[in-house]
Amino acid sequence: MTITPIGLTDSGASTFGQYDPARVVASLRELASRTGGPEGSRRLCWTPDWLEARAFLRESLTTLPVEVDTDEAGNVWVYLRGASTDTIVVGSHLDSVPKGGWLDGALGVMAGVELLRSLAAEGTPPVTVALVDWADEEGARFGRSLFGSAAVVGSLDAVAAAELVDKEGNHLDQVVGEHGVDLTKIDGARTRLRDVKAYLEVHIEQGPVLEARGLGICTVTGTKGIERERVIFRGQAAHSGTMPMEMRRDSFLAASRFALALADIGRRHDGVTTVGHVQCWPGVVTAVPGETRVAMDMRHISHEALAQMFSEMRQAAADAAIAEGCTVDFEHIFRIPPMPFDPRLLAAARTSVREVEGHDVELPSGALHDASEMAREVPTVMIFSSSIAGLSHTKEEDTPDEHLHMAVDAFNRTVRRAIDLVVAGEL
Repeated sequence: MTITPIGLTDSGASTFGQYDPARVVASLRELASRTGGPEGSRRLCWTPDWLEARAFLRESLTTLPVEVDTDEAGNVWVYLRGASTDTIVVGSHLDSVPKGGWLDGALGVMAGVELLRSLAAEGTPPVTVALVDWADEEGARFGRSLFGSAAVVGSLDAVAAAELVDKEGNHLDQVVGEHGVDLTKIDGARTRLRDVKAYLEVHIEQGPVLEARGLGICTVTGTKGIERERVIFRGQAAHSGTMPMEMRRDSFLAASRFALALADIGRRHDGVTTVGHVQCWPGVVTAVPGETRVAMDMRHISHEALAQMFSEMRQAAADAAIAEGCTVDFEHIFRIPPMPFDPRLLAAARTSVREVEGHDVELPSGALHDASEMAREVPTVMIFSSSIAGLSHTKEEDTPDEHLHMAVDAFNRTVRRAIDLVVAGEL
């Protein structure tokens, strides 16, 4: 069945003229002026700057015929009611990492505001369209990423979350409580999935691939699965001047062997592997490290490949420990499976990208997004824009305006195709 989305001709040319990519970028710059500065964005979740970003969002909605409220997990929902209760959700997150970029997350939210504005200007849409600003996507303060979206799909362990502490010693349950979130009632957020038929998100790539290919946008096929473990090597602390090299049980040397082996695992499987944090004890230059803890992250778009990488990681750790006369233990940190996106929405996104930039390039996302959680429960797809030098989570994060315009244009087209798929009963 061939579907021409509302507001598009058979050739794909825009006839509605209401969706304005330049207005999206202007809104993003205004948000940056309010919640950023020379050191980057300040929209750390559960802080006054984050609340200022949300206040700007609400200001942007004042002239629209929408309903705005907040769910039990702190997510802000904006509903443009349609002729049907069937609902398409779009969105992303306004929170940022400390000293982060002006586009990460905010692009998807402001693109969603413009979508609601354009649809409202055209009359009552055939389905309900909702914009969501997810709470604490980054997890930058307490370490639990995708807080709000995980709560909505039911994958958030509220008991474990309550025990999380930030670097100032504040407990997550107390902090979110100050923002009206009661972890004992957070399951109530799950009702937001009622009648939801699809979720769509536009985001910057946060990597260098599109720029390296000379492209501005692409379709996103899914998000990579993640395995994250703390690997603990234990040897024997000793005096660094008196213990002969051949008699040492140096836990850091074991960890070093492991880090090199882990990098090789990533290369061989066409995945990515990272040792992001290492800590030694006693932690002084005059002592052989008796214990070394390594935080390990590995990612792959394939379930099977990720499982094989994880198995090889554990064996590499065991081999490294034996080689240095140490033992090794593992502590689980985080896991999410690969999340492939919906084939029907992928087809819609490919068509839209082809109309806008004339190609069918697709990429998996190496970064997590709220779309990763939503894909557990509802058909999902994403559109990427390029990132200059592949930089994100830093004040240098940027994207050419032309590419931002193309990305939100393709996003708008894809949403309209999704609306027609819902109307046709195909979603």
